[in-house]
Order: sequence, then structure tokens, then C-alpha cells
Amino acid sequence: MDYNYSERMSLLNGSATREILKLLTRPEIISFAGGFPATQCLPQKEVQEIAHELLAEGKATAALQYGTTEGFVPLREQCIEYVKTSGIENIELDQTLVISGGQQGLDLMSKTFLDKGDVVLVENPTYLTALQIFQSYQAKIVGVNSDKNGLDIEDLENKIIQYKPKMLYIVPTFSNPTGKVYSVANRKEIASITAKYNVMVIEDDPYGKLRFEGEPVPALKSFDTHGNVVYVTSFSKVLAPGLRVAVAVGSKEVIRKLTICKQGVDVSTSNLSQLIVSEYLRRGYLFPNIEKSLPIYRERKNAMIDAINKYMPEEYSYINAEGGLFIWGEFNAPINTVELAPEAIKHDVAYIQGQVFFADGSGLNTLRLNFSNASPDRIDTGIHRLGDMFKAEIAKLK
Repeated sequence: MDYNYSERMSLLNGSATREILKLLTRPEIISFAGGFPATQCLPQKEVQEIAHELLAEGKATAALQYGTTEGFVPLREQCIEYVKTSGIENIELDQTLVISGGQQGLDLMSKTFLDKGDVVLVENPTYLTALQIFQSYQAKIVGVNSDKNGLDIEDLENKIIQYKPKMLYIVPTFSNPTGKVYSVANRKEIASITAKYNVMVIEDDPYGKLRFEGEPVPALKSFDTHGNVVYVTSFSKVLAPGLRVAVAVGSKEVIRKLTICKQGVDVSTSNLSQLIVSEYLRRGYLFPNIEKSLPIYRERKNAMIDAINKYMPEEYSYINAEGGLFIWGEFNAPINTVELAPEAIKHDVAYIQGQVFFADGSGLNTLRLNFSNASPDRIDTGIHRLGDMFKAEIAKLK
């Protein structure tokens, strides 16, 4: 059969993460590749208890039937209270939409705003699946320079003027992949400049509550005075990714358009998942579970930093993130992490090559390491193996 695929499919390739994860069925492989929460942080007992009660005789209909596209009203009300903890105030019910994971928020925004050839600005580097989603809508993706404080504001404004983008996509708190946090001043400037030029902003915040050092920073959405910022936050990293529950918060007009698009995608987010999350929040389980999880992530991050300092070559530098799930690093030597990824697998270690996070395909000397889903001992062993491999490659260059 000669399949006549759509034009957009020619622009898409399988995710580098997904391809590597296929190799990780062997238990001996130490994976720093994914972004999975620690198994110990998944509230299995509580979710099992809630699901059992929801599915008890006489109560199951609501959980198993269709729901409204906008989402279960009590959960939307709870989400309003939840986003207040990120500094976002004065949100009304019709400014919220329950979505099936944070990625659906990016897809719905693309469906709503992007035509073929439209420009999307992103931080360079940025979340690789966001790049795939924008590519699927045949958008032109342009990277914006950044530093430790966030986006380079001069570069952002110059590229807005030059490219006239429809959207800006950012992960300003514990950015995936770099782990950096935009400063308050940087967030205010981004909100002001994008409003000035009528650019929509997607603020993606899956990791904001996973802070184990430093002081919290209010969401960029809290500085939105023009209704051009849509805030997307997920319960995947703080409760359970398998439930696929997240929320988008924006102006009433934009949320109405996103809702229309969602009707043609999945009708509604799983009612069972929504009811589980809502009851979990009602019982006050969420923040205690986060507090229980933070020491686990802190210990694993510190184990990775210690191992990097012990084993990685001196040509390697990294960002010591204050939260989130990742350590981002780069070599000041001509190391190609794309070519070396299969070699790492031979040493029973996996990482994500940094190139996949760059809109322009650069970053061959960079890599992202996840610390959340491996024990401190396995982290030490895995980084030791990587360090030996990279040192050997550098030695070949001398």
C-alpha cells in the first residue's frame, strides 16, 4: 500500500525520548532519560482508596459517564484555589478548562491560534515535545536567547519585531530542560512586551511545586494585565502522570475557543480521573504528598551533583537547579552527545541528547540528566559510567 500521508507528517519524527525509552526494558540500564516522578512519590494507597469508593455500587455512574468538556465543576473550583498558590488571583470559573495532561494545552493552543507558516517563539533550548506539537501545525519555530535570569529581553523584542509571532512558549519555573527559574523582573518584562505586541504566551508550569531550595516565584500569569497569557499546570508531576489531568487558565474568550477545539479531540478529560483528583484535593492529600516527595528529590539531585563533581570531566559544566527533575549540562569540548548516546546505552546508561531541545538543531555538546527516577546508588554508578565514557572521548581529542 502506498500511503498518502498528510504534508504535516513529513515534518515529524518520533520523539528522541520515546525512542530511548524503548531501550530501557532491561533492568540493568540506569536511565537518566525520562522525566518520571519517583515511584515512592506516587500516592498509590490513597488513589486506590478513592477509586474504590468512587466505583462503589450506586456511585459509579458519575465516574464512568461522559462529562462536560469544560471539566468537573468542583475540580475547576479547586484548580482556582490551586493556582492561587502560584500568585494567580481573581480567576473565574469560565477562565478554566480541565485538560488531558499539560501537552493537550499546548496542542489546543496551537489548534486555536496557529496557521501554516505562523511563527512561535521559544526559549532556546525548550521542551522537546512542545517543538513537536508546533511542528505538527506547520509552524515556524524561532529560538530566543536566554541567560540565568530568563529570556534575553532585547532578543525577545527584536525577534517579535522581525518575525511577528503568534505565540511565545516558555517554561519559566524549573525549565525543561535547563532547570532555570526566570526572575520576577524578567517575568514582568515578558508580560509587558508580549502584551505590547499582541503576542499570546503559553506559560507551561508542570514543575513549579517541586522546589527544594530557594524562594517561590509568582507565575508569569500573575503579571498578565491584557489577557494574552494562558497558564497551563498539570497534576502529573505532583500527583500521578497516569491520571492525565491538568488545567488551562486564561481569558474567557480564549478558554471558550480552547473548549470548542477540545470537543473535537476527546469530548472531555476522563471523568474517573477528574473525580479522583478532585477527591484527592478535597481530602487535603496533595500538599502533604508534595512535602513528603521533596526530600526524596532533594537527596537524588544532591547525589547527582556529587557524582558529577566526582566523575565527570573538567570540561563539563552544569546548572544546579533549585527544583524540578533535571540537571542540564554542556561540554566546552567538541563532544557530540547525539553520537555518544548509543555508546552510553552500551554502558547501560541512558541520557537525552541536548540537541533535541533546540529549535535550530544546535546544542550538540549538551545533555539533559533526570535524577528523579533512580536511587542515589544507581545515580552514582550511572554518572561514574558516563564520566568514564566522556573522559575517554575527550582524551581521543587531545
